[in-house]
Amino acid sequence: MTSSTARKLSVGSVLDVVSFEVEAGKVREFAIATRAEDPVHTDRYAAVAAGFPSIPATPTHVVVAGHHRDQKEFVAALGLAIERVVVGSVEWEYTRPLVVGDHLTGTRRIADDSTREGKRGGTMRLVTLETEWVDASGETSVVQREVLIERAAR
Repeated sequence: MTSSTARKLSVGSVLDVVSFEVEAGKVREFAIATRAEDPVHTDRYAAVAAGFPSIPATPTHVVVAGHHRDQKEFVAALGLAIERVVVGSVEWEYTRPLVVGDHLTGTRRIADDSTREGKRGGTMRLVTLETEWVDASGETSVVQREVLIERAAR
C-alpha cells in the first residue's frame, strides 16, 4: 500500500479493534517493570483497603494491547515507512481506574493525519491515533492518544 493509498483513510477511520482482560499476573509484571511501589498493584488486600474493588492496573496498562494487534497491518494501512517512524507522544485519559477482571475492548481510529516542515529540513508526517477503551458494560474507561511521527526520507 502506498502512502497516497493510505491517505484515503480519513480522520475517523477505524484501524483495528482489540479486546483483552486485565489479569493479575500482567498487572504485577507492569508494576515491576514501571517500578510501581504501591502495594495496591500487587496485593488484593491492600487494594481493597485502599477502596478498589480489585487490584488496580498501573496507568499505562492498556499498552498490553500491542500484543493483540497486527502491528504490521496497521503500519501498512497508514502507508508508513516504519524505519522512519518514532513515537512522538502517548497520553491516557481515564474515567475510572482499570482493575483486575475488567474486560476491555479498544477501537483505534485516526484522529489526525497532517504534515509540517521539520526544523532540520524536509517534511514530517504526524499521525494521531486515538483508542477508546470500553468495559464489558460499554462504558468508556480510558482514551489513549498517540502521535506517530514519520520523518522525511533522506
